[in-house]
Amino acid sequence: MRRAPIELVHGELHVTGTGLFLDARRRRACAFVSHAHSDHLGRHDRTIATAPTAALARHRLGDRARGEVLPAAYREPFGLGELTLELFPAGHVLGSAQIRVTGASRVALGYTGDLCLEPTRTAEPAEVMGCDVLLLESTFGMPRYVFPPKEEVLAQVRRFVDDALSDGATPVLLGYSLGKAQEILKHLGELGYSCRAHPVVHAVNRVYEEQGVELPNVKALDHAGPGRDDVVVAPPHLARSAAMSRIRKRRTAILTGWAIDGSHRFRAVDAAFPLSDHADFPSLVRYARDSGAGRVYTLHGHAEPLAKALRREGIRADPMAAELQLELL
Repeated sequence: MRRAPIELVHGELHVTGTGLFLDARRRRACAFVSHAHSDHLGRHDRTIATAPTAALARHRLGDRARGEVLPAAYREPFGLGELTLELFPAGHVLGSAQIRVTGASRVALGYTGDLCLEPTRTAEPAEVMGCDVLLLESTFGMPRYVFPPKEEVLAQVRRFVDDALSDGATPVLLGYSLGKAQEILKHLGELGYSCRAHPVVHAVNRVYEEQGVELPNVKALDHAGPGRDDVVVAPPHLARSAAMSRIRKRRTAILTGWAIDGSHRFRAVDAAFPLSDHADFPSLVRYARDSGAGRVYTLHGHAEPLAKALRREGIRADPMAAELQLELL
């Protein structure tokens, strides 16, 4: 019986027998950061990340950023001690990455981080990462989470926007400031809609543009408020902020995969659209199968039901349990 190549140390993923952590929140000597959402960021002595993720992390952490950044490109293997590491696009947000870690045992460990297999306008297209042992994110790992085609959802969002504008109301679209906001801004801006981004979103927009992502027809929402034909994009948690309070007549929609559960779970919105930057249930099952992994550990979100579904597909899968020292048979 051999030890698994991965273990949990104080609830954080650690590559067994090495100094490498994966998406750790606590300060670590060395950690891979899959993307720049706050629940994956930490202030480490050495950080492995793509260049866009490093730039977005600096923006989000500001003066709290510390340590050395080891920028890594997709599909370019590199060494870290006895390990060989290789990054692959995850399709989640700009710069998001999966990592494959191969040690002396030649067991290839793959960690997806947050993953989106649908094509996006503002993130690099995801790839299936071949590996022996797979750590698979399970945010939407229940069978009921089957997202409609993205273009169909975007068409529904446009109808919502057009209806609001025709009634003299300002359409307000709520989406996370990193990723979702840029996706909808690019989609609408390229179609000629005049867009206003909440200042928090606009600050992230500038980093995207510095990294080569164009966001046409987008301006910051300022003290004057939006014009009569403007579409406003803001983070959900700032829907009632001072910048938004100046918009008197508005219609509000939230953009989130959780809209599959129905708009009733969201307060003070007129509509909810299932626009997600995560993989849905069928995509996760397909990814696990196509990776070729002989062992799958599901983590975060609906890890237990996803593992159960994978076992029904003939894949050896279990949820990553807290404080569990795993063993690879």
